[in-house]
Amino acid sequence: MKKWLLKLNIDKCKVVSYERHVTDYQYHMNHCWSDIALEKLSDIADLGVNFDDKLSFKDHITDKTNKAYGVLGIIKHNLDNLYTDAFLMLYKSMVRSHLEYAGALWNPNRNGDIKRLEKVQMRATKSVNNVRHLSYENRQSQP
Repeated sequence: MKKWLLKLNIDKCKVVSYERHVTDYQYHMNHCWSDIALEKLSDIADLGVNFDDKLSFKDHITDKTNKAYGVLGIIKHNLDNLYTDAFLMLYKSMVRSHLEYAGALWNPNRNGDIKRLEKVQMRATKSVNNVRHLSYENRQSQP
């Protein structure tokens, strides 16, 4: 029977601890008959989600809202006079997808995080010509 060995790149191995009380443990890995200390990080990005040691996801929300603003700016700059239907299609596919990525994981529950995400939608609804003059609440209720 053939043994399969998992080859790891030790330089890419990192440690992030999620715990209530901060402890100063040293993490080691035995590799090729030597003991190597692993680097401890306070935050890490994995599959496009930014995890911090408090699991607040503040950096993740900031990153995603910045990307959404960038895409919204491209849409607004290149396609200035859009009809509502065309804008909705672009918004849902290109902007909202950034805001909702891994939403089940980080689900915003802090008022500040919710307001930052909502500001993207406020700015987006101002881009539609036929509802631009309405208040935000009325822009939301438009079909």
